Amino acid sequence: MNDASPNEPNANAAPRLGLWDAVSLVIGIVVGTSIFRTAPEVFQNTAGPWSALGAWTLGGLLSIIGALCYAELATTYARAGGDYEYLTRAFGAWAGFLFGWTQLTAVLTSSIGTMAYTFADYGVRLFGLSDAAGVWLATTPIVGATILNALGTTLGKSTQNICTVAKVLGLIGVVAAGVACADWGNLAPAESVPSAAPSSISFGLAMVFVLYAYGGWNDAAFVAAEVRDRRRNLPLALIGGVLGVTAVYLAVNVAYLAGLGVENARATRTPASDVIEAAIGSVGGSLASILVMISALGAINGMVLVGSRVYAAAGVDHRPLRWLSGWDAERGAPRAALIAQAAVALAMVFAVNRINPGDGFGTLLAATAPVFWSFLMGTGASVIVLRWRDPLRERPFAVPFYPLPPLVFCATCGYMLWSSLTYALSISPWLPLMGAGSVVLGLMVYVLRPRERASRFAD
Repeated sequence: MNDASPNEPNANAAPRLGLWDAVSLVIGIVVGTSIFRTAPEVFQNTAGPWSALGAWTLGGLLSIIGALCYAELATTYARAGGDYEYLTRAFGAWAGFLFGWTQLTAVLTSSIGTMAYTFADYGVRLFGLSDAAGVWLATTPIVGATILNALGTTLGKSTQNICTVAKVLGLIGVVAAGVACADWGNLAPAESVPSAAPSSISFGLAMVFVLYAYGGWNDAAFVAAEVRDRRRNLPLALIGGVLGVTAVYLAVNVAYLAGLGVENARATRTPASDVIEAAIGSVGGSLASILVMISALGAINGMVLVGSRVYAAAGVDHRPLRWLSGWDAERGAPRAALIAQAAVALAMVFAVNRINPGDGFGTLLAATAPVFWSFLMGTGASVIVLRWRDPLRERPFAVPFYPLPPLVFCATCGYMLWSSLTYALSISPWLPLMGAGSVVLGLMVYVLRPRERASRFAD
């Protein structure tokens, strides 16, 4: 069955992405800056080195389960927009509209903002700038990535591939530095090192940080319509990309533990810098800053590329967002969606700088994470709902051991929803209102919208 029609985003989204491009998107978006920021928190909340490595392995397995669910959805319903398409088909037009709305007004744009703040934090340190310059430095990757992707998908994907290769090579350098200065006795089991475990640990909290670090692999589904031979390449990209990320994360964490020891790995806030400095001296700090900035750039470019496809898809079906649906067919770029996304992300960067200039990254993350996990859980549930509502549709890739994987995935998302909400409330009782306010406003816009034409999902 051919899902595309001349009025849909697919019609303007020629399949320009190959297997490596899709894998690069997965790795480039997931391996942002979390591996440099969250590892110490994982070490602090696990009993020892092998418990910590077990947490990272479990996070990879849970993400692979999620990738299996998305592989079925992306090959069965291959229009542009990813979760927008699946939620609309499973639960109705209101669910898809809310997803697209909140991605633009809260979730994806805030993720772009958090990566931009990380880029700026390390740039200020690297170039010796004042803290006041940080907010302006944070705007540069957002504007730059938007311009690159507005010039065409080919340029955007080429930039993504370069950034992904550079960050993977950089992480290989971190692993090599860890090996060079390794004391393999640092990997001794916790029971043989009685002082290694802190007085209060929480494996559940460790998993919150681990799963946050794995977040973003699902974004490759947003460009399903632009992947060549998607029945083969999308499952390979989703599952292979997550497997690649898991291997990278395990290797880097072994380098942290072997090079620094579990106590130092718990105490530091910059494990990559410490490992490289231990191997090659003070110049390692500058090299680590460059690596983090490249990682942030790759994540920002990937999110800018895939996010714009969600808004363009939503704009085709919903009149309040119709202005986002325009594509430059020759270059394969949804320019209106790209500009809107950049405008919202920049507004968030400046707003958070005024509210909490000391921690823009943490503030944006805590405010919008509950909304992110809510919709991800809904997408997991849509695998089950669409098996029931659309049983005769061909599924080029079917989730093995159904229904266990989607149930496990939904349970994982439910746990992360509760944990992220608890974390946001611990910072400020008002912080979750930022994400919730976006949802409420989206519902109001949907209810008050003009009457739509007959839904294209009636097939």
